[in-house]
Amino acid sequence: MPEFKLPDPGEGLVEATIIQWKVAEGDTVRTNDIVVEVETAKSLVELPIPWAGTVTKILAAEGDEVEVGTPIVVVDDGSGEGGGGAAAAGGGAGTDVEDVTDEAAAASDDLVPSPPEDGGSSTGSTREAMLVGYGAIEGSTTRRKRRRGASGAEAEAASAPQRKAKASPPVRKYAKDRGVDINEVDAAGPTGIVRRSDIDAFLEGAPAGAPAPRPTPPGAASGSSSTPPGAAGGSSSTPPGAADGSPSTGATGRAGEAAGVTGRSAYQRPVFDRSGEREERTDVKGVRKMTAQAMVGSAFTAPHVTEFVTVDVTRTMELIDRLKADRAFRDLRINPLLVLAKAMTVAVRRNPGMNAVWDEDAQQIVQRNYVNLGIAAATPRGLVVPNIKDADLMDLRQLAEAMTDLVATAKAGRTQPADMSGGTITITNVGVFGIDTGTPIINPGESAIVCFGAVRRMPWVVGEGEQERIEPRWVTQLAVSFDHRLIDGELGSMFLADLAALLEDPARALAWA
Repeated sequence: MPEFKLPDPGEGLVEATIIQWKVAEGDTVRTNDIVVEVETAKSLVELPIPWAGTVTKILAAEGDEVEVGTPIVVVDDGSGEGGGGAAAAGGGAGTDVEDVTDEAAAASDDLVPSPPEDGGSSTGSTREAMLVGYGAIEGSTTRRKRRRGASGAEAEAASAPQRKAKASPPVRKYAKDRGVDINEVDAAGPTGIVRRSDIDAFLEGAPAGAPAPRPTPPGAASGSSSTPPGAAGGSSSTPPGAADGSPSTGATGRAGEAAGVTGRSAYQRPVFDRSGEREERTDVKGVRKMTAQAMVGSAFTAPHVTEFVTVDVTRTMELIDRLKADRAFRDLRINPLLVLAKAMTVAVRRNPGMNAVWDEDAQQIVQRNYVNLGIAAATPRGLVVPNIKDADLMDLRQLAEAMTDLVATAKAGRTQPADMSGGTITITNVGVFGIDTGTPIINPGESAIVCFGAVRRMPWVVGEGEQERIEPRWVTQLAVSFDHRLIDGELGSMFLADLAALLEDPARALAWA
């Protein structure tokens, strides 16, 4: 039967991690249906099947790292022998998927067999039965059966040591964001790896509106798990220290203290709880692996020099206020980063040597006469640096549209490898985290990176001579790291001074552009 092999995702990538299967064994697929989502070293990619047929065997489990060209799924297109996947797995034509699953449930208390030690596929009737229709797939005709065990089995599970769930880093974050202890989630698939659909099913099984179960700290007050320590049993909205409607230590409580009533019981020593594993290990792969390799290669190949400047950006902030009120920009995200991005294209035009790169193999300096502006973005999958192609040819609105799309795509984890290659110069915005400045590492394939710090209200000396005075102004810090093999200190300093001048007075762009 035809085997679907992991295709080359492009940009020289040689492997990918299986994140989530969109189909199960026995499902029918049409040409170009999405069958699997994989994570490359640069992005999440959904892979379509190039032919129609029935899924007969899934060869790679979620969480597996697979090399390009490796078969990952078998889809019977009807040209070979062996029949459909559902009939083969179920033991004969006409066998209903629900019947097969129920037989497996009756045969074993644990619906999910333990994964083999070598990470490969296990065999056996129970395993094959569970492969039919596992996972909650939108639009699929199959559905996963929930775990059903006797109370004795549940008691035994509760007394057993806490297990360590197998899951990929994105799934662990998905669980953490929803307040779910991933070690309490059962994996429905045959691999024993927890998926997002398992977390969703776990939440659906909890009482409506109730938070995910958490361990009760020793010494906590009895009653509802939502009652804060120190509060009288009752509604979760009762403030700590208040009992049956008595004044809390908020505004009402302070008024009570003035009258000699504290409204707070005697000091109770807080109870701190440490449950679960003391350490957790995560395999280095995907974006994190690629970022680590790139940063090490850059830091120990290109001799970095970093320079800094502090700038009064009050006029830039005034420009932003005017743009936000302009109907032409009303539907776009307008911020200081947008003005800096435009200033970068102007400063590069005045200092083209900043947009060159060192070719080690050819022992040449390659001058790029275009600006593919990279924007470093922190995403749930790690740091990615997509770039805006030919940013120097865009006006301010076009640049705003491109940056809005770039950030939204990156945060959704959908940035494609082509969007992260070919960059010429990069901005990293640490100001969004309240950081003043930094010494960034140059993105591989480039020669300079600008670090944009937080914009703050600070005292600033304005005027000259007798007119000199101190006023509160909007101030930020800029830093630029550059490759000293091809960028001398003079060029780097001139570039940084131009950037500072453009942010200090954006009207200069009219004269310089």
